[in-house]
Amino acid sequence: MSIISGSNDGGQTIEGRIVSGMGWQGPPPKEICIVMLSAIGDAVHVLPVATALKRVWPQTRITWVIQPAAMSMVQDHPAVDEFIIFHRRRGLSAWRGLHDIAKEMRGRQFDLLIGLQVYFKAGLITALAPARIKLGFDRLRARDGQWLFTNVRIPARGQRHVQDQYLEFLEYLGIDTNPVEWGLTFTQNERSLQADFFERIQRPVCAVAISTSKTKKNWHVEGYARVLEALERDHGFQPVIVGGGSMTERRIACEILEQTEAQVIDKLGDDLRRLMWIIDGAVLLISPDTGPLHISRALGTPVVSLFGHTNPKRSGPWRAFEDLIVDGYADYPGENYPLIPAYRDGMSRIRVADVLEKIHVAAARYIYP
Repeated sequence: MSIISGSNDGGQTIEGRIVSGMGWQGPPPKEICIVMLSAIGDAVHVLPVATALKRVWPQTRITWVIQPAAMSMVQDHPAVDEFIIFHRRRGLSAWRGLHDIAKEMRGRQFDLLIGLQVYFKAGLITALAPARIKLGFDRLRARDGQWLFTNVRIPARGQRHVQDQYLEFLEYLGIDTNPVEWGLTFTQNERSLQADFFERIQRPVCAVAISTSKTKKNWHVEGYARVLEALERDHGFQPVIVGGGSMTERRIACEILEQTEAQVIDKLGDDLRRLMWIIDGAVLLISPDTGPLHISRALGTPVVSLFGHTNPKRSGPWRAFEDLIVDGYADYPGENYPLIPAYRDGMSRIRVADVLEKIHVAAARYIYP
């Protein structure tokens, strides 16, 4: 039986182990469960957590509850031993997904669950998971009452970059966060496909992500059309459009291609692994706030990021390429806005000239220094 002493966020003793500012005490946990269902960018932010846990506790078995799209990116990650797939459904059938999770959890026992997603759906999965310690966010940052489903919480530290917030869980467990490693790797076959793709082009590739799942994050078609031309004309880059295969993305891509004179390679599609190795081999990515941006950061590929709807201080490329952020989120140039998860309608403030300026900076500092 689990015995929890103390009711405050902070040090609590569970089965003789202490999770507090002093870290995890006692033998390493045998089983850890990570709950982070989506999206791609958030899954990227989970990787340094999983990698550090496996580095410190190599014999610990790590299970990750995740949705199918994100799993395709990390399915062979060396730090994760098992994935439990949550199939998202709508309406009454959503309960079927939770029923399937409950079935998967039956007979298991985790020593530690790390709840990184602060939504009610993730909270329900946390409740279903048989774990002695359920570690989550403090009450102020746990949305949808997610804190109700955890029995230990990290201290309140206010809003920070998403990656920093995830690393707080490691700090709370007493695990060194350095080095921060995402650990994304490619198979031999993927490396072969990548080599063949880039050898055929024989020019530096600039990958361009043109759409997100939220329309308010998207930039306008005409802007992309002009930028693609400048990539080719001014820098000798080969523009390659990357992203998913949805009807919306296909429509946007068609509109861009109709309006640009650039010779663009269209690599939209549902193959997330292909998108990854294209970004890995590219000299630059241009992207709004969406999954490819964070993949690019994890792989070390410079990224010109377009922000206007979400706060780049919270969602931008973590501690890298900040000089390449095109900041339409600011109401006026140089605005010192707070680090909060608030939304603005600022994508229309981004001018073609602003993006071209950052491309020139990227070329001078990162590509041809």
